[in-house]
Amino acid sequence: MANILKKDAFILPEGVIYLDGNSLGPMPKAVSARVQTMLTDEWGEMLIRGWNGAGWMDQPSRVGDSVGRIIGAPAGSVVMGDTLSLKVFQALAAAIKMVPDRRVILSDTGNFPSDLYMAEGLVGLLEQGYELRTVAPEEVMDAIDDTIAVVMLTQVDYRTGRLHDMNTVTSVAHANGAVMLWDLAHTAGAIEVDLTGSNCEFAIGCTYKYLNGGPGAPAFIYVRPDLAETIQPALSGWLGHRKPFDFDLNYKAGAGIERMRVGTPPVIQLTALEVAMELWADVDMTELRAASIALQEQFITEIERDVPQLTLASPRDSAQRGSQVSWRFHEGYAAMQAVIDRGVIGDFRAPDIMRFGFTPMYLDGGDVSAAVKIIADVMNNDLWDVDKYKVRSKVT
Repeated sequence: MANILKKDAFILPEGVIYLDGNSLGPMPKAVSARVQTMLTDEWGEMLIRGWNGAGWMDQPSRVGDSVGRIIGAPAGSVVMGDTLSLKVFQALAAAIKMVPDRRVILSDTGNFPSDLYMAEGLVGLLEQGYELRTVAPEEVMDAIDDTIAVVMLTQVDYRTGRLHDMNTVTSVAHANGAVMLWDLAHTAGAIEVDLTGSNCEFAIGCTYKYLNGGPGAPAFIYVRPDLAETIQPALSGWLGHRKPFDFDLNYKAGAGIERMRVGTPPVIQLTALEVAMELWADVDMTELRAASIALQEQFITEIERDVPQLTLASPRDSAQRGSQVSWRFHEGYAAMQAVIDRGVIGDFRAPDIMRFGFTPMYLDGGDVSAAVKIIADVMNNDLWDVDKYKVRSKVT
């Protein structure tokens, strides 16, 4: 467990218990100095030479391999760049081309809305009779049949933390001739993942949550290695070209996963992420998952003992839950603002979800008990029932 708890490696403001790493991870202490070096010694001194001399051009693949190691992906199958929404579009567009005789994209109502929006946009753009079909999360398995082209799911429900069984769902999709696309936004760095073992075709995810890459950190995309040389990128960007500096007027897809690159890599943000990924070098994901579950179970036990006003929204069975615990309360937004105001940071998701993330790299049992004490004070004394806590901010 010594390799799991690394609280001293993060900037954690005094007086704050941070239970929102499932939304934005805290900043690793080493990031600031490394980014400053990149700014002064690389961009500042090397200027344009940094693309070669500082390895900027290879950074998306290099960092992709670091991410790949904790999601069960082999070297050379993950690449970084762009936003998660763009990676959803990329993967989905490539996936539907693999099943040209089908027109249904299956997802669930627990999927993150941006994934669904991108699917809707692609359907509208193609105008070829495609349909985005959504069902309740628990109905997904029964909804997979031989009409489905692509099954597109976020493994961990962003509201409730409900966890899909990756291997089982993928197996059913394949048995029915469908392509499988997983969104690992709430999975990567939180639970054990074995993309190779699952045999899924595509996976995408963000890096600003459990991977602590910082706000706006680039997304990643995985393509199963046996498909990497044949998939057809819909976003045929300059840096996905086989030889971008030949400046051909016509696109020629790059080798393997490199073809899934699109635009210029965000070097400053990738540098921050690369530093953050160094923290994972000696982390055993099985141990991390066990530690996360222990913290969650403690939190659920103590909240149900001390805060009867809250109703558990997450699955009670830890094997069916990601690395977050969500509670329902009719004035959840105001209650969360009052809790945050007293140093316990979680977040709110409409319509009534109070959401708390558990990251054992910087949280321990003492933090959990201290957080519960503050939450109980807020709820049992109606400290949330103040006008200022009911005014919605742009980000909840």
